[in-house]
Amino acid sequence: MAAKTAEQELVDQWRGILAVHARTQCELDRELHPHGLGASDFEVLDVLAEGSSDDGGCTFRVQEISAQVHLSQSALSRLIGRLDKDGLVERGMCSEDRRGVRVSLTAKGRELHREVRPLQRAVLRRMLAEGAAGAECGG
Repeated sequence: MAAKTAEQELVDQWRGILAVHARTQCELDRELHPHGLGASDFEVLDVLAEGSSDDGGCTFRVQEISAQVHLSQSALSRLIGRLDKDGLVERGMCSEDRRGVRVSLTAKGRELHREVRPLQRAVLRRMLAEGAAGAECGG
C-alpha cells in the first residue's frame, strides 16, 4: 500500500476534527435534552452568562453572540426566539443602533445555566480527552 501523501494526511486530520465535533455535539445534545436544551441553546446561554455580572446586568448584541456560537444569523435568531419564548432570555432594542437587538439572560436562564453547566463541562472533558473515540450519536 502506498504511503499517504501530505495532502491525504491533511484531509484525514480535518475529517478527524469533524468527527470529534460531531460526536461531541451529539453527546452534548443527549445530556442537555432532559433539561430542555440542545448544545447550541446552551452555547448561547453560556456566552451570555460569561459576560454577565452576578445581577445579570449585561446584554449582548446578536452579532456579538453570533461571532462566538458559529450559527448563521437566521438560525441564531430562531434559537434566541425560542429561548425568549421559554423565558430564558430577554430581547430588547439596541439603543446605539435601532436595527440591532440586545439579548440578556433572565433569572430563569441564569438558574438553568448554573444547573446544566457542570454537565456540559463534564461532557467536554470526557469527549475531548478521549478524542471522542467510540462515542456514537443516536437515541
